[in-house]
Amino acid sequence: MTSDFTHIEILLVEDTPTDAEMTIRALRRRGLANRLHWVKDGSEALDFLYCRGEFINRDNRHPKLVLLDLKMPKLDGLDVLKDMMQHEELKTVPVVMLTSSAEDRDIVDSYALGCNSYIVKPMDIDEFDRVVSDIGLYWMLVNKVPQD
Repeated sequence: MTSDFTHIEILLVEDTPTDAEMTIRALRRRGLANRLHWVKDGSEALDFLYCRGEFINRDNRHPKLVLLDLKMPKLDGLDVLKDMMQHEELKTVPVVMLTSSAEDRDIVDSYALGCNSYIVKPMDIDEFDRVVSDIGLYWMLVNKVPQD
């Protein structure tokens, strides 16, 4: 995980440290975590995306992927997603909702607001690792996005 804000490719938005650590570990095993930055709530995510606050001096290129938790303090994932989809440059950034919520309403709302994928976090550690690895491989290596 990087902290110097060179071009970040994955923005992980997750308020639960254990889930964040497991996600980072799974991506690191695939060599996908060296340009990852973790923020702990939706407000911090928007600050990062808009280069505000503590992120004012970061490289202003957008990440290739946002892994976004749903239930968070300050601003939840739906608020972050809604804000991103209203910004012309951010709405092309792939957003994967990576959450523990399997509620139909959350799934419907996430897709209605423009998420690209909705993944319910597996409870089994090995399955969690496999799913996150697959997400990283697909979105970072297989999927093509518009260039900055």
